[in-house]
Amino acid sequence: MSDKHYATVDDKAHTGFIKTPKQLMLAVFFAFVIPIFVIAGIVHYVAPADNSGASALYTESAVTARIEKVGQIELADANRAPKTGEEVFKAQCTTCHSAGLLGAPKFGDAAAWAPRIKTGFDSLLNSALKGKNAMTPQGGGSFDNLEIGRAVVYMANAGGAKFDEPKAPAAAAPTAAASAGK
Repeated sequence: MSDKHYATVDDKAHTGFIKTPKQLMLAVFFAFVIPIFVIAGIVHYVAPADNSGASALYTESAVTARIEKVGQIELADANRAPKTGEEVFKAQCTTCHSAGLLGAPKFGDAAAWAPRIKTGFDSLLNSALKGKNAMTPQGGGSFDNLEIGRAVVYMANAGGAKFDEPKAPAAAAPTAAASAGK
């Protein structure tokens, strides 16, 4: 069709800056060897001067701690006296109920507690034991139901309720165990 060449190629336009083998060796040196020294220098700068941390990984106590079982059982003292409502409130409930966080009724705020008090003690206790809205079951604590009930009464009474504090159940009669042994 046409004998026109649209562009002429200049041989010098496609040559790089490496023209001799010596230049090639220098380019390889600067491209690969120098970065290795830079990385080694950074590692030396960042790494601690003493290597006592590495040997501390292999002490007997460190190894024992790493291979320890995940779950543990802690036995609570069954003979301890139950906490009062105020003690449970200060230990567990005060974080949210003192500041009114996440919609929790503030301690002593009669207007906020009035609709809750109308539902009755059993409903309030159920909400505390099972959780409600953002509140976790038992308020996230490790108290027994009696202690949670006492805390509910303490907070509700401060908000205008007239609930009686739950009493600890009477200890089981030792006569039943004694008569079984005869």
